[in-house]
Amino acid sequence: MAGFALTNIYNNFLTTYAPKSTRYDNHKRGELKSIYESIVKQSKDSPLFLIDYGTETTSYAVNMKENARELSNVISSLSSEDTMSILDKKTAYSSNEDIVTAKYIGDNNMSVDPDDVPSFEIEVKQLASSQVNLGKFIEEGQMGLDPDTYSFDIEINDTDYEFQFNVEAGDTNKDMQEKLARLINRSNIGVNATVESDGTGLSALRLESTATGTQIDGKDVFRVSDDNTSKTSGSVEYFGLSDVASPSSNAVFSLNGSEHSAYSNSFTIDKVYEISLKGLTDEDSSVTVGLRPDIESLVGNISGLVNGYNDFMKRAAEYNEAYGRSTKFDSQMQSIRNYYQNELDAVGLSFDENGMLNVNKNLLAHSAGEGDPHDTLKAVTNFTNALVDKAAEISLNPMNYTNRVVVEYKNPGKNFPNPYITSMYSGMMFNGYC
Repeated sequence: MAGFALTNIYNNFLTTYAPKSTRYDNHKRGELKSIYESIVKQSKDSPLFLIDYGTETTSYAVNMKENARELSNVISSLSSEDTMSILDKKTAYSSNEDIVTAKYIGDNNMSVDPDDVPSFEIEVKQLASSQVNLGKFIEEGQMGLDPDTYSFDIEINDTDYEFQFNVEAGDTNKDMQEKLARLINRSNIGVNATVESDGTGLSALRLESTATGTQIDGKDVFRVSDDNTSKTSGSVEYFGLSDVASPSSNAVFSLNGSEHSAYSNSFTIDKVYEISLKGLTDEDSSVTVGLRPDIESLVGNISGLVNGYNDFMKRAAEYNEAYGRSTKFDSQMQSIRNYYQNELDAVGLSFDENGMLNVNKNLLAHSAGEGDPHDTLKAVTNFTNALVDKAAEISLNPMNYTNRVVVEYKNPGKNFPNPYITSMYSGMMFNGYC
């Protein structure tokens, strides 16, 4: 019974007070080992302190640790898993989007150097086309079929689809063409139908396949007939539905001088690019497709960093105000701001009098587009790394930011690690995620 009660108390504590964990709180074995080794190293040479174990001190330390964890998670959510860089999202580009468009389909969660992804010179010689059947242009207001129930078959993808329709007295050719177009389009079999008028009172039914490219067996993409249909035949001949105006064709293009073909105008290259062909290149000309940083995503990521940093500073100010005595955090953050302020100002990031960051998105985008963002925005990367290091330091040892009285300094280099007393001196406070 006592065990049952204890379990309920423990579960209530976890659900009520334990911090919400995210996927960024899951760590590999090597990362946890590194944290443990850092704790042991700190406890080895750390002086002995007298610590105020009052509620204010405890609350301040835990809140600072959680605040640092939140900042680390924000940066992790914006960056590459491999490099912790917020400048790694990529986008594909085309030197002539009227002819070729490109989309990057690689993994933006991986660190990708644009220099490691090959660019391509594409020459487009022929676009992939669909099959088009264009019927006979006949008098719109006339009707040459007798009133009856007619049917015809469309064969596509080795499947026959039968279409039945009624011709009533008083129906016109235009009425029946529009009826057949609606009937075929609603069937969704891969053939689109439209009615075309020549402006002189003649109209024809136009059928076009949604698929492009030639068939392996050399046959048409679709065939229309009423030779073996279940109802009255004759409509195919009358409307000219089986007349192929233009057969389907493959796209023909070259990549870096090597000729290729494709059934569609959209295809992928090396699982990195999704290419769409829009037009033909001139003779002896080509379109360049490559990879470059995504400026829009980059600006969005840096804006997210600014918001995360400002939230971090606001919460820390609230904790400091409630604690009322520690100035170590403020002084360390002021040092970081002073060190990077001039470089950040130049690319559109500026600090106000309260230490909050502001972002000029236009200047930031301009700075990013002047060259490789890893060079033009190096100050942002360095500032982010400094924040990551500071957050790790606070998270590992929040007690370092409380008011403490030194009792004894240890003899440097002459001490042995004592992993069993890490909590008090390293601030490794055990909670819902560690």
